[in-house]
Formats: sequence, C-alpha cells, structure tokens
Amino acid sequence: MAKDPLLEDLNEPQKEAIIHLGSPLLVLAGAGSGKTRVITRKFAYLVKKKNIPASSIFTVTFTNKSAEEMKHRISELLNCHIKNSWIGTFHAQCNKILRKEIDNIGYKNNFTIYDDDDQGNLIRHILKELNIHEALFKGIACRISILKSSLITPEKFLEKGDGFGFDEKLGRVYLRYQDELKKCDAVDFDDLIGLTLRLFEEHPKICNKYKRNFEHILVDEFQDTNLAQYKLLTKLCAPDGNITVVGDDDQSIYKFRGAEVVNIINFQRDFPKSRVIKLEQNYRSTQNILNVSGKVIMKNPHRNQKTLWTNKGCGDKVSYCLLNTEEEEAKFVAKMIKDYYLKGIYDYKDFAVLYRINLQARLIEDGLRAEGIPYTVVSGTSFYHKKEIKDIIAYMKVVINPDDNVSFRRILNTPPRGIGLSTISKIEQEAKKQSTSLYKVIKQIPKSNSTVLSSAKEKLTSFLKTIDDLIMINNKNTADIMKTIIEKINYFDQLEELRIQNVMDLISSLENVTLQGFLDRTALISSTDCQNFDAGVSLMTLHSAKGLEFPAVFLVGLEEGILPYFKTFNELDDLEEERRLFYVGMTRAKERLFLSSVSKRRLYSKIQDQEPSRFIADIPKDCCHWVEKVMPSQTPIDSKNFVPKKPTIPFDIGCRVKHPRWGVGVVRECTGFGEHAKVTVNFPGVGIKKLIPNIANLKKVTL
Repeated sequence: MAKDPLLEDLNEPQKEAIIHLGSPLLVLAGAGSGKTRVITRKFAYLVKKKNIPASSIFTVTFTNKSAEEMKHRISELLNCHIKNSWIGTFHAQCNKILRKEIDNIGYKNNFTIYDDDDQGNLIRHILKELNIHEALFKGIACRISILKSSLITPEKFLEKGDGFGFDEKLGRVYLRYQDELKKCDAVDFDDLIGLTLRLFEEHPKICNKYKRNFEHILVDEFQDTNLAQYKLLTKLCAPDGNITVVGDDDQSIYKFRGAEVVNIINFQRDFPKSRVIKLEQNYRSTQNILNVSGKVIMKNPHRNQKTLWTNKGCGDKVSYCLLNTEEEEAKFVAKMIKDYYLKGIYDYKDFAVLYRINLQARLIEDGLRAEGIPYTVVSGTSFYHKKEIKDIIAYMKVVINPDDNVSFRRILNTPPRGIGLSTISKIEQEAKKQSTSLYKVIKQIPKSNSTVLSSAKEKLTSFLKTIDDLIMINNKNTADIMKTIIEKINYFDQLEELRIQNVMDLISSLENVTLQGFLDRTALISSTDCQNFDAGVSLMTLHSAKGLEFPAVFLVGLEEGILPYFKTFNELDDLEEERRLFYVGMTRAKERLFLSSVSKRRLYSKIQDQEPSRFIADIPKDCCHWVEKVMPSQTPIDSKNFVPKKPTIPFDIGCRVKHPRWGVGVVRECTGFGEHAKVTVNFPGVGIKKLIPNIANLKKVTL
C-alpha cells in the first residue's frame, strides 16, 4: 500500500492531530515538536483529501513571515498555488474583512492603518495638546494597546477608574486618541481586531456569512492570543465546530502585549467537546538541553504537564559560567564563538546571543567587534521605518486618505516649505474647532477670512495643489505613483546617496502591487519579518527569539533583577512568565547551550553587585558543565541549596507615597536596587517626578 505523502515522516500524535475532524481540537505542542508542521499538513490534508476549498480554511499565524512560509509549504504539498486563501496574522485577516465591510460601522473602506510610529506620533501630539509630559507616550501607547486587547473602551476605562492621577490622564488621552483616529479614518493594530468584533456584534448577518464560509479554523501559537483574538475565534466557530488550535502554555511570553495563557484553559471550557493531543517528541534540541529546560519549567505550578524527548542523542552538556564582570562575559562569549568558528564546527550565522533587556547588547557588540566577528542586532530599525521610506509612504497614505492627519503633519514641511509653526498652530486650532482634518481646513483657507498671512497662504495653496495632483493619479501603478511623488517634491535633492538607494530599492520591489495593498503590507509588517539571519551572529532579546532556532545559543545576564526582571518579583504570574521566557531562550538551541551570569554589572549608571538568577538553582548538575571564573572571595554556587537574595525595591508600582513638598502621589516606575534605586512618581497637579527615595524622604501611604 502506497504511503500518503501528507502523513509521511510524522509521528503518531501528529498524524492524529491532522486527521482529526468533527470536533474542536487542542494540540499541546512542546518546543520544537513540529506544531507548525501540523497546521500546514492539516491544511493540505483538508484540501486534498477532504475536498475543502482553500478559501474556506481560516488559518492564523503569529507573524507575517511565518504566514508566507506556510503558504509556500502548502503550495508545495498541493503542487499548486493556493488562491484566495485565508492564511495570515489576526491583524491581516481582520484587515481583509474590514476592507470589505467596515463601511457598515461608519468608516470608509480606504481607512489608514497606523503602525507603532504613527501611533506614537499621534499620542505625542495629544499629550502636547493636553499639557502632559510627552516622554510618557510609549507607556501610554502600551497601556492603550492592552486596554484594547482586553476589550476595554475609553468610556469603560473612565467609568471604572478612580479618577486619580495617571489613570485619569490616561483615560483622557485614550478618549481623545480614539476620537482622532475616527476623525482621520484611521485604525491602529488593535482596532483591526476590535472593529471586526464590533462589526460582527452589530451585524449578525455579516458575522454568519463569514462563519458559514469558514468550514475549518486553524490557529498556530494559540498561547499568545489575547482576549480580543480569542473572542474573534469564538465568533467564527460554533462550540462543536471544526477548530484546531496548536500551542504551548510553557512558551506564553507576551503578557505585556495582552496575551493570556489562560485561553488554553478557557478553550476546553468554551469548546466542551474538544479533544486534547500532546506533541512531546522534540525535533530540534539534544536531550541534555531538553532535560535542563524541562527541569526549569517544571517549577511553574500552573501548566499542562509535558515531558519532551528526542532521538537526537544526549549531546554536549549545557555550559554555565559565572564571571566577575559584564566585560568578562562579553569577552567570554566572543572567544567561544571565535573558537568554534576557527575549528570549522560552526559558521557565525549559527550563533545567537540572547538577553533580557536591550541595554545588555552594547558590551556584547563591543566584544564581537574586538574579535572581528560579524553580527546583526535583530529587531533594530525595519527598512520600512527608515526616515526616507516613511516620508514617501506618508505621501502615499495621503494620496489614498487625505484626512490622515498624522501622515499629513509629516509631509507638510517635508521637504521644507517654510510653513511656520504659527501657521500650523492656526490650522490645528481650526481643525479642532471644526472637528475635521487638516487637509479640509487648508482647502478652506483661500475662500475664508483666515488670519493666516498671505505669504503662508501661497505656500499652503502650492502644497495643496501638489497633494490634489497626486490624488488624481492614485489609480496608476504603485511604482509610478512613487516616482511621481519624488519628482513633484524634488525629494532626492534632500537626500544623500545611500538614502536615495533605499528609495530606489523600494521602487524596484513594487511590481504588480496595488497602492492599498502596498500600504497595508508595510503597516502590518514587523522588524523581524525583514531580518536577515545570514549576516553573522544574531543578537536579540529573548522575546524576539520566539519561533527561531540556532545550532548554538548564549543566554547572558542570568541574574536576579534581569532574569527574572526586578519588576516581576511581587507577582507570582509575572515570575512564572519570566521562567517561561528563560525556557523559550534555552529551547532555541539545537546542539549547544551556554548560560552566563556576572558578579558585578553596570545598571542605571551604577555598578551593582549581582546575584545569579534563582532559575539557575533549578538546573540539574548532571546535565550541566559548571565554570566559575570569579575572584577567590566569591562563594561558589550550590545548585541544590542555592537561595538567591532578593534585591530590595523601595516601593511597589501603583502604591501611594507622600512627599514633604508635593504631597501624595502614585509610584509609576522603579529602577535600580537598594541605595541606587530611583522612583518615578506622578503627583496630581504637579506632574511626573523622578526621585531617589532616601534623599526625597518619600514615605509610603497606607490606607
């Protein structure tokens, strides 16, 4: 009997997951167990064996890059190009729905998608308008995103808030932010999902249309879904429907983005007829790496038990090294990489150095440069976030949606047109007064009794003619539109050669791409989607390493206050997530895993004594090679009896403190430990203050 190519080279649990039909399925897939393979093979199986149209399978992936890889693999399995398929991220899938249906909830179909930069620019503009410290924009953007992913509207947030300090300001900014988005016919990433849910709730017929169309739903990386994404899945699938979700609760590391690992538990509650299949055979790592990572993650009490095993053999023992300083750590990493490279065991691209916080990267870079080792820092500036590219894209956004105020502000004086701040302020005030866009206000200026000076009117009229001329050609080829923009504004006159080349590279990539399709793609793309991992050693945060694998991995800075991060000490859930983050880092390694800590590290401008991470004590010594390159006075680590010292943090975030001069305020951030600690406090009526507790004489206010 001929073997089925769709089920070849699969283990029994994988086969069971692929052929299972007729009820919901939860696949608990351990690290490196081939969970994405299950999704791709199941898609192909449904199309080829069960005659399900590709357009009837709603398939969700975690990144755009993984979506493209999945499409490619499925096309190879089916030996044909899959047309009209629904394979993509939650954001891309919802954008596809909204482009067709959003007019039903009061938006135009040519709405603009704001990426992180656009969102940040809008929030900074609002903060300036409300006389709130602009430096808070990143924290506010993050909080707004979490509120949206938890389905909390500005109105709900203001209702449930205590009206005190930061939360009161956040509520006002959030409300204003949403009003501005609506006025600009713009949405952010979280709105793509939230507005799709609103569409389905307000228009059940539309929801049922998509529900009938999607005969099967496949979800990869299910542990990283947030409440809004999970609710969308329940809208599209009946409790006894054909939905397959694949995930690993041990790899849930995106709580700061709103991800809820509890969705795995809720799945079995909301889909009571669901079956559970575990994938425990690991195809990536050696057994020693699995044993070490398994012992660490086992300490998390709230998890589904899995025991990973492999046919790859025991492999080298995991290496742990305790060094004196971070400079020594960087030299150690660089020397080890150079030795393995010179011995011909690995190429430089086979190595990754992972760290918890970005500030750890600088010395690692110095160490690699000193040895002449090529490297790339992952999650740096995406190509599409370079200034020259963002400028041109802003023009293209205005061509499609001239009411997009964020893009309009960017291009108003790009290149410089001599339109002064006073003129811009008058336009802004009038736009706010009329609750309309900057573009519409400028169009009124020649016909109105505006106080704008005649010289400024001429410049604005000239600028407006340029925009209107560009709007007239928005049905042209995307590359031609971009060339026309560059010619009309003489943009290349402002750029150096390298930046001109970046723009030319972009133009050359625009064949057979619609303008709306191009703008959607660039808005939804992430920096890791564009990353080149063949340029040398990869340096990245542990969060960025999710979904990747390397023959040899270094995890540096395994110290209390770094991993686990000091802000997580007071919450059990947060500590469990830090442990999962460590687990994710360890399971990126295929053959060799190196761990390191230091005794002294410069943090927040001060050299601090460091204690090895509490997670190190969970590592079984028989699977690990321990090296302690410390001063003789340093006490060696006893992994069995090791109890880490807990760095002291003066105040919990969110607690109230009293200052002798400014009164009672709320602690918003703590950095550093002990005598080096600093706190950021929000005092109502005074604002944000950064203080050293011992000097400022802060006292905790107890209720």
